[in-house]
Parts: sequence; C-alpha cells; structure tokens
Amino acid sequence: MKDEKLEIRTMTIEDYEEVHALWKSIKGFAMRSIDDSREGVERFLKRNPTSSVVAVLDGQIVGAILCGHDGRRGCMYHVCVREDHRRKKIGEAMVVHCMEALKNEQINKISLIAFTRNDVGNAFWKTIGWTKREDLNYYDFTLNEENITEFNSR
Repeated sequence: MKDEKLEIRTMTIEDYEEVHALWKSIKGFAMRSIDDSREGVERFLKRNPTSSVVAVLDGQIVGAILCGHDGRRGCMYHVCVREDHRRKKIGEAMVVHCMEALKNEQINKISLIAFTRNDVGNAFWKTIGWTKREDLNYYDFTLNEENITEFNSR
C-alpha cells in the first residue's frame, strides 16, 4: 500500500453496485434480499446520511461499512475489507470514521453483530479492543405478512 492512496469517505447510493459486488465476493457473507437490495440500502443511507463509509484505493472500493443509529445507539452492519487488502489498517480506519460520524450526532454507544462462525471478523473486533457481550441474547423476527399473521393468531 506504499504507493497507493487510501481514501475513507461517506458512502452514497452511487457506490451501491461496487459495494454489493464486494459483499458478494466475501466468503461466508450473509445478505438479505430486501434489506441489502439497492432500495433497502438507499433507505438506510437516507436515514443515516453521514455514518456509512467506503474505503477507496486506487479508484476501487476495497472496504465498506453500513453504519447508522436510532437516536440512542449506533450499529455497524456489513463491515468488510476485500481479502487481498486485509491487515493494512483499512478496517480500523473505516471504524474510526464511523465512530467519529456517530459522535458528531451525539451517539455515545455503538454495537455490531458478528456471526459466531466468522473467525476473521471476530478476531478483528477482539484485536481492536471491542468487547464481546456475554450478558445478552440477540433475537430476530422477520416482518412479513405471514409471520405477523401467525404471531397475531397466538
């Protein structure tokens, strides 16, 4: 990376195609058809216009983070760096950019979710000093008509 110029900048919807291709290139990366569609990401970026980032190296996106908040707590999603550019502090630089953006919006706590089988990601978070929570469980519920109807009929 000696002669390469790294730029960390705010993600825009114009970055979507290249970011989506990056996501698809990452082994074990999980995407959802609605949330990670162009429309889903555009909705997320409109709600959180300053906190998501991309890492651009020699004109190519080599890293990305979807980052936003609900007014109380920030959250990072889809943190990734292209495999051939890992261990070059790109991930750390993107995380710092996101943290500064959230701090500017008066958010003082941030969380993220890493799959338990994501050894690379979990090692990254541990290495940069994040704390793995052991005191809570994470629950999901997919909001679609069938699930809501079933839930409501109990």
